[in-house]
Amino acid sequence: MNDIRARKRLAVIGGGRPGRKALEEAREVGRLIARAGAALVCGGLGGVMEAAALGAHEEGGLTIGILPGNDPSDANPSIDVPVATGLGYTRNSLVVMNADAVVAVDGEYGTLSEIAYALIYGKRVVGLGTWEIRGVMAAESPDEAVRLALDQPEPP
Repeated sequence: MNDIRARKRLAVIGGGRPGRKALEEAREVGRLIARAGAALVCGGLGGVMEAAALGAHEEGGLTIGILPGNDPSDANPSIDVPVATGLGYTRNSLVVMNADAVVAVDGEYGTLSEIAYALIYGKRVVGLGTWEIRGVMAAESPDEAVRLALDQPEPP
């Protein structure tokens, strides 16, 4: 898709120290986002963020990292557009505000804050092995998570 502004943007949020399963799921979520022609937005650092960005990057997708610090070079190597904010955890609101929907994979309290911001701002939130709270649509697989985030009907 040539017009970057017309692309859907999906945020992938999650733990900074996830287990192997969450990393594999995040990487596949990233791949599927890129294959769908959407841009991936994340916090730009390690863990789930890095795995998802790597998956999208491998598929030629666009990756945007909203960083907590002042230095764009802190972004993981799979981030195409690093955005330094100097805001620490406060940048979590910027991650979700720059997405049409959110996929949460794994995660701890930072992820919970991003989920809360997403729900406050009326964003669709899909969870894959993350917090089970009201407003989060549970998915069983990366494919289902991305499909739900893109608001696409179940295939026949």
